[in-house]
Amino acid sequence: MKAVLFDLDGTLIDTAADFIRIIQDMCREESRAIVDADLIRTQVSEGARAMVKLVYPELEVDDPIFLAHRQRFLDLYGDDIAVDTDLFEGMYPLLEDLESHHIPWGIVTNKPRWLSESLLKALNLTERCAVLVCPEDVKHTKPDPEPMYLAAKQIDIAAEQCIYVGDHPRDIDAGRNAQMYTILAAYGYLPLQYKDDLKAWQADCIVHNVAELHQLVRKLVNI
Repeated sequence: MKAVLFDLDGTLIDTAADFIRIIQDMCREESRAIVDADLIRTQVSEGARAMVKLVYPELEVDDPIFLAHRQRFLDLYGDDIAVDTDLFEGMYPLLEDLESHHIPWGIVTNKPRWLSESLLKALNLTERCAVLVCPEDVKHTKPDPEPMYLAAKQIDIAAEQCIYVGDHPRDIDAGRNAQMYTILAAYGYLPLQYKDDLKAWQADCIVHNVAELHQLVRKLVNI
């Protein structure tokens, strides 16, 4: 393996605390029942729509009122994108290890580019990240392999020589569809409906913390 690609939320960066803060504040502002933090965490990888739906379960997702709430959520998040957000514990040493051995690392995410770029800038990762592929860059997002192939092309490394790490079945499917070596990050924001049978995701390997991930990656890239 010659490169490591990550999903963003729940894999590389622990963003849940900021999402939890914003969703719970929205609940308080409208005197709604406070959504449990652990439940919000399971919906992070499903995107803004799924998290906002926890606050307004009675609204259809195409309802203009729901869309307005979703936009407000995104605006609040964009304004304070890294208040309580940081890399997962142990991830800084992993990235530094890759960089010191000239192994490129990058991100393939379904998070909108404006938010992804803002997040990387806030964490001083922009210059360190070799490639960032977002939904706006492709016609078909994960689980389609198109973004995976684009990332591999941009770093000039064959897809089958890339590792992809993710915490959602679509991440693993996208990696497998592109013939990448897939690692399931079981420390991430596993969706409720899929978390009880991780082997069914058919990842090449499962890791339960970043220390395990670091050890496995070192072996795979031969450092």
